[in-house]
Amino acid sequence: MEQATEAPLRKTPLNARHRASGARMVSFGGWDMPVEYSGIVQEHMAVRTRAGLFDVSHMGEIEIAGRDALAAVQRISSNDASRLQAGQAQYSGLLSPRGTFVDDLLVYRLAPAHFLLVVNAGNIAKDYAWIAEQIKPVGDAVAVDASSRYALLAIQGPAAKEVLQPLTAVELDSIKYYWFSHGEVASVRATISRTGYTGEDGFEVFVPPQSADRVWQAILESGRATDVIPCGLGARDTLRLEAAMRLHGNDIDETTTALEADLGWIVGWKKDDFVGAAALREQKASGIGRRIVGFEMIDRGIARHGYDAYINGAKAGTVTSGTQTPFLKKAIGMAYLPVEHIAPDTEFDVDIRGRRTRARVVPLPFYKRPRPERGAGG
Repeated sequence: MEQATEAPLRKTPLNARHRASGARMVSFGGWDMPVEYSGIVQEHMAVRTRAGLFDVSHMGEIEIAGRDALAAVQRISSNDASRLQAGQAQYSGLLSPRGTFVDDLLVYRLAPAHFLLVVNAGNIAKDYAWIAEQIKPVGDAVAVDASSRYALLAIQGPAAKEVLQPLTAVELDSIKYYWFSHGEVASVRATISRTGYTGEDGFEVFVPPQSADRVWQAILESGRATDVIPCGLGARDTLRLEAAMRLHGNDIDETTTALEADLGWIVGWKKDDFVGAAALREQKASGIGRRIVGFEMIDRGIARHGYDAYINGAKAGTVTSGTQTPFLKKAIGMAYLPVEHIAPDTEFDVDIRGRRTRARVVPLPFYKRPRPERGAGG
């Protein structure tokens, strides 16, 4: 019998920098990635109070271009891409015919007939194959896996703008939330997007892979006075959970529909047909049986992904994400529960290693950043 061999982990262009900087590395989605540098709590708090720098070059980039590129994107993306202007982005779902998640993604409109889709690291090959197959009937549109052309850095936190601005001639105040601009960062050609996965204001910077280390070091140097620090995937996860951002593979997957995930707002209900449309319209008309909720623990304990939820002694759902949050200083999580038990303050039990532990439904998001008095950050 042949012995299975695991594929070697992929490395971002910053892998050597992470290792030289003492990051703790882990396998994530087939990639060798930093989970933490100075500690998850310290990195989390840096992003909430100052700014932190993340390497998210493991994310995938798929470009769709051609005369019928918009029609192709409209077919495979749940949101309405026709509403995007060139220079604008939106959050969306890549759905199956059942209305469930193949993946979630960001859709950037680079030009009227040219789109960039940013997908999750562990799903790049699967997503590309799915997209290429689904757009075949559309006409003049081609999908290309362009992931190797991009490194992606994220500077996130209230000080992100003041840290990045000295490195670019692009007027960052002019970039509205979920818009992007082209220019240079640290004399490297870049696309600067006002997006992120932390719940804070900030920017994601696309640069050529060979220049990633130069830009990484320039951002850290620019942020030295503000005590900007490099951050790993651990803090990225606790930050996104406080902001109630869904994680594919945990909170959303091919068993959960956009409506069950409470993401009906990323569905273009007025669009023509798209993959998953019929199932979602039927579910919207008939109603859903379960929905994702936020909760906080009443009893001591941390509910983790995969733990069972109980109502009146009977299993009623599953925890999809959970942690002890560094900023809010409480144990929080998300879970799917029957719709008759999703009202705020509804109590239920979570089985934590054989012990039934009390929890309470609370509104999402758990954390919402303070709005600036002025400026474009949305």
